[in-house]
Amino acid sequence: MLSLVIDAYSLLVLASVVLSWVQVSEENPLRRVVDVAVEPVLARIRKVIPSLGGLDFSPWVLLIGLHFLRRLL
Repeated sequence: MLSLVIDAYSLLVLASVVLSWVQVSEENPLRRVVDVAVEPVLARIRKVIPSLGGLDFSPWVLLIGLHFLRRLL
């Protein structure tokens, strides 16, 4: 069950990345749902790992962390 939750959250992180690439309006309901679910965690990671040269590595770090967490289960 927890593995399924981790997989779903990983998909939300990937959706967040894709939505940022295609410049979807912040008023879009899908964008709001994804941001509410993912942004609090990404914000914490961004405090530790700032963007380098305009590149945000926080989704990458989160996905790797989720992968390791899933492997531990």
